[in-house]
Amino acid sequence: MCLPCQSAGESRVDKPENAATNDTHESETENGADVEGNEQASPEGVAEGVTEARAPEDELEALRTEAQKNLEGWQRTLAEFQNYKRRIEREARESYQMATFDVLKNLLPIVDDFERAMNNVPESLRNEAWLEGISLIQRKFIRVLEDYDVTAVDPVGEPFDPNLHQAVGADETTDVESGHVTETLQKGYVSGDRVLRPAMVKVAR
Repeated sequence: MCLPCQSAGESRVDKPENAATNDTHESETENGADVEGNEQASPEGVAEGVTEARAPEDELEALRTEAQKNLEGWQRTLAEFQNYKRRIEREARESYQMATFDVLKNLLPIVDDFERAMNNVPESLRNEAWLEGISLIQRKFIRVLEDYDVTAVDPVGEPFDPNLHQAVGADETTDVESGHVTETLQKGYVSGDRVLRPAMVKVAR
């Protein structure tokens, strides 16, 4: 065989070996790249797994926070409503009492007139039947006042009290201690601790 032919044959044989070597090298390179890629992707996968594991806990905590806010808001609203209800009830009671006291005050002059009339009836008319009827009407008015816990104030001999009495004159006397009531010119009336009308009195000096 001539040398050129042999060289050509050897050249043809060497090429497949080189190709196989190159293929092996490329395969190793690709495998190495895959391994590196897997190694690089592995921490990210772990992080994603941790995030996914934490997600339900974070969501549960958010729900708990929202539930607590809703509870506090409900409790605050309930407290405000209860305060509003108590205020409305108190105002209703006060309005009722004021209206009642106004009516009772308007009855007091009528009671005064009946009392003055009965105190000035002549003796000759004491046994008249019509007078008994007037006395019955007077007692009915007084009973209405008693039903509302209204009592008369007739403070003769008692110390003068500016909360219950209205001084309209003074008496120079030694029979009554100074600063005490000597005469009641007009009875006062109270209902519980509320003064409907102070008593008009004279006070000893």
